[in-house]
Amino acid sequence: MAVAFVFPGQGSQTVGMGKALAGAFPAARAVFEELDAALGEKLTATMWEGPVERLMLTENAQPALMAVSLAALRVLEREAGVDLKRDAAFAAGHSLGEYSALAAAGSFPLADAARLLRIRGRAMQQAVPVGAGAMAALLGLDVEAAAAIAAEARQGQICQAANDNGGQVVLSGNKEAVERAVDIAKAKGTRAMLLPVSAPFHCALMQPAADAMREALAKVTVMPPAVPLVANVLAQPITDPAEIVRRLVEQVTGTVRWRESVAFMAGQGVTTFYEIGAGKVLSGLVKRIAKDARGIPIGTPEDIAAFKAG
Repeated sequence: MAVAFVFPGQGSQTVGMGKALAGAFPAARAVFEELDAALGEKLTATMWEGPVERLMLTENAQPALMAVSLAALRVLEREAGVDLKRDAAFAAGHSLGEYSALAAAGSFPLADAARLLRIRGRAMQQAVPVGAGAMAALLGLDVEAAAAIAAEARQGQICQAANDNGGQVVLSGNKEAVERAVDIAKAKGTRAMLLPVSAPFHCALMQPAADAMREALAKVTVMPPAVPLVANVLAQPITDPAEIVRRLVEQVTGTVRWRESVAFMAGQGVTTFYEIGAGKVLSGLVKRIAKDARGIPIGTPEDIAAFKAG
């Protein structure tokens, strides 16, 4: 009956996220104050009041989502006595959520996580000219079938699996190649759709962003996490700081192997996945990937109360 704490990625952001936590709990307020101080601006104003277009910018969404996750965790620690080292077998996060997981597990402080994600978001946005890249979701395929479609669509361009979410594989790359992949998938009877994203994340076109993260991560001290991190690019647990840095750099251009990560944790006896932060995307994926496991989102005062009630 082991537990894992998992942390959401981009796409879970909504205007207003974290506001109720800040209103109800001093521990959450302290996290958001630290976020604003680390970035030298009131990102919380954008998070809580919008406009939505500003929150959706990758350089804002990434540190904002991390802060909501850390605020929810700090409240759990303060109000419910949660201790990650004692209570969790593993931590994991979807893409940017890997930084949230590492901050939660004490690998680096919240302020460093905020600044790293600001750099990461900006670098990912700037790596490819707007309109030159695209991402598409293929539904109901396994990753091998999706990779075969990507290979057929490539024609000398970039098209690769960005996320394996279990029952949904996201492809990323040059716009023309990804559009070809959608057409090929539909011709094979597969549901496929282009996604409304601002850049082609998790593919080789992101190499400039990977280089930026290598440089940024070299300037922070990374400590061993309190619990093993199941890394996106490995779907295996790691604890060595040098390897954590290496895998965070690889993750920018590599596939987020979320299906395999959840399956690995379930195989290690994890039956409850607490999704810490905004939304409930990962909780839904847990139900699809690990039939006997529960995904429980914790991101609001009501979720905290339900957790405490047991």
